[in-house]
Amino acid sequence: MSLPDVANGAPVPTTRRTPVQAASLAVFAVFFLSGFNFASWASRLPAVRDGLSLSAGQIGLLLLVGAGGSVVALPLSGLVIERLGTRATVLWSAVLNASGLTVAAIGVGLQHVVVTAVGLIAYGVGTSVWDAAMNVEGAAVEQRVGRTVMPRYHAGFSFGTVAAAAVGAVAAALHVPVVVHLPVVLAVSIVAVVVSVRFFLPDEAASPHPHDEHVPRGGRGLLAAWLEPRTLLIGLVVLAAALTEGSANDWVGLAVVDGFDTGHALAAVTLGVFLASMTAMRWFGTHLLDRFGRVVVLRVCAVLALVGLSVFGLADQLWLAVLGVVAWGAGAALGFPVGMSAASDDPLRAASRVAVVSTIGYTAFLAGPPLLGLLAQHVGYRNALLWILVPVALGMLVAGAAAPLPGRPRVDAATDAPAEGARVDGSDES
Repeated sequence: MSLPDVANGAPVPTTRRTPVQAASLAVFAVFFLSGFNFASWASRLPAVRDGLSLSAGQIGLLLLVGAGGSVVALPLSGLVIERLGTRATVLWSAVLNASGLTVAAIGVGLQHVVVTAVGLIAYGVGTSVWDAAMNVEGAAVEQRVGRTVMPRYHAGFSFGTVAAAAVGAVAAALHVPVVVHLPVVLAVSIVAVVVSVRFFLPDEAASPHPHDEHVPRGGRGLLAAWLEPRTLLIGLVVLAAALTEGSANDWVGLAVVDGFDTGHALAAVTLGVFLASMTAMRWFGTHLLDRFGRVVVLRVCAVLALVGLSVFGLADQLWLAVLGVVAWGAGAALGFPVGMSAASDDPLRAASRVAVVSTIGYTAFLAGPPLLGLLAQHVGYRNALLWILVPVALGMLVAGAAAPLPGRPRVDAATDAPAEGARVDGSDES
């Protein structure tokens, strides 16, 4: 039996898989499972709204409470990763993620908004720490593999959302209560996480000198990361990508309905086009990153996003707007995963820097779309989305901050041994 190698797409016999290859598959799995848990909840939001008898504004406030948990926990995620390591952090934050969603589902079953809100806060905290830890592990594996794979892990998250949406659609069609559906699928998810993290790299392999006295640790290390210009500029790149992606997830459907007077089905198809374009770029864009480098690809993606957003916002014909959505999705795809890789170039500082970059990106992801919604009340959805052009242009201008730092020697994934003369940044030693 063979399984696909996430690093290069080639089948790898299970009897010959190296620790690095196994770790790569494990990271892909936990990204998939994170997306699966998120979409398991999101796919049942209509049932949640009806079960709690909430208005559109009230369900928005309920979701904002959960988002608040994520924003509060993200800055501290680096400290947790430093203390526990990526394996334990992913495991226990995934447990908190699933437990929170289970409590939220019970709240829906009891028709108790406060119980649901408490569960969503726990879910938000678990989600943010899980996300930071799996990105740190993914960057460590990427450095060991010696080629770009982080975008494929993020594509795994997208695949997980698609799978969960399909399961959620079936559960809704069969009228399975949320309080039954979510606990069952989340229990399966946690078992899969437990199995997956066993194949993570040992913490000492991911960070070979974890107690280097010259590297600030704990609170000092986190504060130092917040004061680093390169880390903050990478955060701006990620912020632009997060706004570009999050605004599409929330508003592209409504923009199609209101802007072109179409039905809900076509609006859903347009969102699907965006997600498909973004997922495809994350899967196949790794080859572009290895060939042309981070900075060039990030700037090309920014141009795609600028063109796509402009076409979508200004086009008179729906077919042309959909073409804009394709470019928009491709342009939004790589900023977040490449930013995570760039923040992790130095394994000794990866946890604190990823915490900073994630905080900047997720704050934009969570806060930006609601602000656009307020603007849309005055100028319309399509015109409001054009304001995303400003951060995208800024992200393009500072993309040079993501250029790789001199790194550790690459490791050949086929032999798990250092590749002679090769470095993580793609340059060869003379």
